[in-house]
Amino acid sequence: MNDMMDLAARVGRALQAKGLLLATAESCTGGGVSQSITEIAGSSEWFDCGFITYSNASKTELLDVPAALLAQFGAVSEEVAAAMAEGALANSNAHVALSTTGIAGPGGAVPGKPVGTVCFGWSIERNNHQHTFTERLVYQGDRQAVRQQTIAHALQGLLRFIEQY
Repeated sequence: MNDMMDLAARVGRALQAKGLLLATAESCTGGGVSQSITEIAGSSEWFDCGFITYSNASKTELLDVPAALLAQFGAVSEEVAAAMAEGALANSNAHVALSTTGIAGPGGAVPGKPVGTVCFGWSIERNNHQHTFTERLVYQGDRQAVRQQTIAHALQGLLRFIEQY
């Protein structure tokens, strides 16, 4: 089993142990997180659904990300990553969600957001309270390298996040 499949399997075991269903909201990874998850046999027991929201319009329409938030902070921001994860929870049967939004390259850089900038969101609904955590990282490498590092970090972050709740 390769490292990514091992990581996805660990995520599945952790989710099952806590009785949680996962949803994903992906932009720059284009479904890569969901693909890693569904490579694991039995993932239907702990994976509800994935949203691939590449455009700003789809982020608004499918995940209820406010257009004003996108206009103010841009799609690649911790604010939008949080709203994406929270929107995935609100529009699914999941208990926990993760999101990815970033600039995989080779183009797309803007001032303050170089190629490789990725924002993550993790959100969980527990005891009628929603907890959301975000993070921003900048990766090096080509488009494929940025996307692979993003998928791995999203899953690693999810493991850490669900251990807290």
